Amino acid sequence: MPGPALTDPDGSWRVAADIGGTFTDVIALGPGGRVVPVKVLSTPPDFGSGVLGGTRAALSAADALPHQVTAMLHATTVATNAILEMRGARTALVTTRGFRDVLELGRLRRPLLYDLSWQRPTPLVPRRHRYEIDQRITADGHLEPPADSAELARVAGEIRAAGIEAVAVCLINSYVRPEEERRVAAELRALLPGTFVTASVDITPQMQEYERTSTAVVNSYVGPQVHDYVTALGEGLREAGVSAPLMIMQSSGGLLDAPSVVGRPVQIIESGPAAGVIAVRKLSQLMGLDSVVALDMGGTTAKASLIEDGEPFVAGDYEVGGGMNITRGMGKGAGYALRVPSIDIAEVGAGGGSVISTDVAGSLRVGPESAGSRPGPACYGNGGTSPTLTDANVVLGYLSSQALAGGRVAIEPDLARQAIAPVAHDLGVDIPAAARGAYEVAVSSMTKAVKAVTSERGRDPREAVMVAFGGAGPLYGAAIARELGIDTVIVPVHTGLFSSLGLLVADTERQAVVPHRADLDALDLLGAEFDRMAKEVTEALGEVAPSAHTEVRRVFDMRYRGQRFELSVTVPDGKLDSGLMASVRQRFHAEHHRTYGRAGTDELVEIVNLRVRGRVRNPVGVERLLSLPPSAPRAETTRECRFDRTEPTPVIPRAALSTEPRQGPLVIEDMDATTLVPPAATAHRDRFNNIVISWTTTAPEATS
Repeated sequence: MPGPALTDPDGSWRVAADIGGTFTDVIALGPGGRVVPVKVLSTPPDFGSGVLGGTRAALSAADALPHQVTAMLHATTVATNAILEMRGARTALVTTRGFRDVLELGRLRRPLLYDLSWQRPTPLVPRRHRYEIDQRITADGHLEPPADSAELARVAGEIRAAGIEAVAVCLINSYVRPEEERRVAAELRALLPGTFVTASVDITPQMQEYERTSTAVVNSYVGPQVHDYVTALGEGLREAGVSAPLMIMQSSGGLLDAPSVVGRPVQIIESGPAAGVIAVRKLSQLMGLDSVVALDMGGTTAKASLIEDGEPFVAGDYEVGGGMNITRGMGKGAGYALRVPSIDIAEVGAGGGSVISTDVAGSLRVGPESAGSRPGPACYGNGGTSPTLTDANVVLGYLSSQALAGGRVAIEPDLARQAIAPVAHDLGVDIPAAARGAYEVAVSSMTKAVKAVTSERGRDPREAVMVAFGGAGPLYGAAIARELGIDTVIVPVHTGLFSSLGLLVADTERQAVVPHRADLDALDLLGAEFDRMAKEVTEALGEVAPSAHTEVRRVFDMRYRGQRFELSVTVPDGKLDSGLMASVRQRFHAEHHRTYGRAGTDELVEIVNLRVRGRVRNPVGVERLLSLPPSAPRAETTRECRFDRTEPTPVIPRAALSTEPRQGPLVIEDMDATTLVPPAATAHRDRFNNIVISWTTTAPEATS
C-alpha cells in the first residue's frame, strides 16, 4: 500500500490527529506552511468519532476539501486503553508442554519492595485457556518431537468451544527455529478462521520465554480491537472523502502503515507519547540542543523522556498497565512485559483530569484516577463532581475563568470551587490553599518521571533544557524544573497539540531484530547478518515509500557475561573490522559506566541481539510549523493568582511576549494551553516563537 507523498503537490494538506484522555488534537498543514490547529473533546468509547470530527473541523477551518488530504497521520491510545481497562479479546495461549504457567512465574520483580499487600497483575490469559502441546525445540534447534497436526486439531476444537477470539503461540526456544512456530500458527489460523493468531517469533524473535510469551499474548489481546478500530477509522475517512493512506505512530517513534499495524498492534502501545517526543527531537535538532527533557502533561498522565544529541533513548523492552511505566531495572513487575522497541518514556498518573482526594491518613492525593473527557473536570459543567487538577488551576487563577481550547470548552469557576471544597474541609484549610497543595503534590509526582529518565540513567538533569508541552505541561514545567535544578524551560508554539505536530514531522520507520549466538569476533557472520537485515527493512520501506532513500542504523544489544540486562550501542557505518569493534566495545564500557557507575573488561562483553532501524526522512521540517497562529489582538489583563501568596498577575497572549525577558508572575494564554511563569522567573519569546522561561534566582540543588 503506498504511503504519503514525500513531496506533496500544491494545494495538498497533511492532517495529524492525536487522541488524548480528555481532548483529541488535530493539526492540518497546508500550502505555504499554513497551520490550522483544532482541539475537540475525545469521544470514548468510540474514539474514532473524535478523530473524524476533528478532521472535518480542521478542513472546514482551512477551507480545504477532503480530497486535498495527501497524508492522514494518527497517534492512538486504543491498544493502551484495551489493556488498562481490561477490555481486550478473549485470548488463549498455545505453548510447549511444561510451560503453561510462564505468565505467572514471570521474573522475580517487585515494584514496591516492602508492600506486603502488593499483587501481580492478573494474567491476560486465564490458566484454563492455556493449552500445552507435546512438542519441543531444543536449545540447538532440534525438534524432539515436532508439533503433531492431530493434536493441534484437538486443541483448536477446545479453543473454538471456549469462544476464544485471539490466540498467542509461543513455543520454547522458538527463536532458534522460528519456522516450527510459524507452522503451528498457520495450522491454527486454518483451523480457526476469523481468529486473530500471533506467532511470538513474528513479534519478538529473541531469547527469554517469559518476555516473548507476554509480548505475544498482549499482541493477541489487543489485536481484534485494534483491527476493528483501524478498519472503522479507515472506512470513516473514506466516507468523509479522505482517500489518503492512514499512517500510525509506533512506540519507537516512527510512522507505520495501517495494514502493518493491524498485524502487529503491540507496536503502537505508546503511540501518543512517542509522537510528542519526536516533535521535541526535531525541535532540539533545529535549536542545536545537546540534552533535552521532554515533559508532556495532558488530561490523564504526565510523561517524561530524555533526548541526547538529537536522539531519544529507545528501550528494547518495557511494561504497560502498571501505573508508572518503567523500561528497566528491578522496579518492573507492576505491568505486562513487552519486548518491542519503544522510546524510553516514564509515565505517572497526573494530568489535568486527575482526581484530587485525601487518603485514610488525611494526606492529599492526586490521581491516578481521572475524570477523563466525560464527564470531565467539574468546571466543564458536564456533570462531573470530582475535584481535579484543572479545577484546582481554575481556583488558583492560572486558567481562564471563561473558556478553554479556543472557546470550545466553557469554564464555570463556581463549580470548580464547589468540587475542591470537600478536600479543603478534610485538610482543614481554605479552598485556595487546598488547590495549591494539589498543585504541589502533582509537581512532586511528576519529578519522579523526570528522575526516571535522567538521574536513574546516570544523567544530571541540571545539564538539560526542559521542553514542556501538552495541554497542562506549560502550567507545571517551570515548577518541576525548579525542583530539579533545571534552569531553562521551553514552551513551543502549538504546545497543547505538540504530539500532533510530531506526527507531521515524523519519519517512516521499520525495524528488524535477531538474537546473536556467535562469538563477538565472528565479523564476517555479523556483517552478513546486518546486510540481510538492512535489505529486509529497506524492501519493507520501499513498499510504503517507493523511490525514497532509506537510512539504515545498526545497533548491538550488549551486556557483560552473566548479566540480565543489556544496553543498546550504535554501530558506526563501515565494514565490521577489528578497529570498528574495538570502538563499539569502548562505547559500551562508557555507557555502562555512565548508567551503573562501573565498567568491566573487553573479555566479558557479549552481544545479545542485532538490530537494524530503517528510516525514510520526512521532508516536512519542524520549522514550517513554528509560526504563530493568527489571533485577534487583545489588551493585557490582570487576575489574582495564588502562589506562596495571592498576587495580581498579568495575563497576555503569546504574541504579546517580546524578545526581552519579562519578570514573573505571568500567565501566557494560547488557544490550546496556558503557560505559568512563577514570580521568581522571567520569560521571553525566541526566534522560533518558543516561550523561554529562565530563573532569576539560584535554583536548588538537584535531587537524586
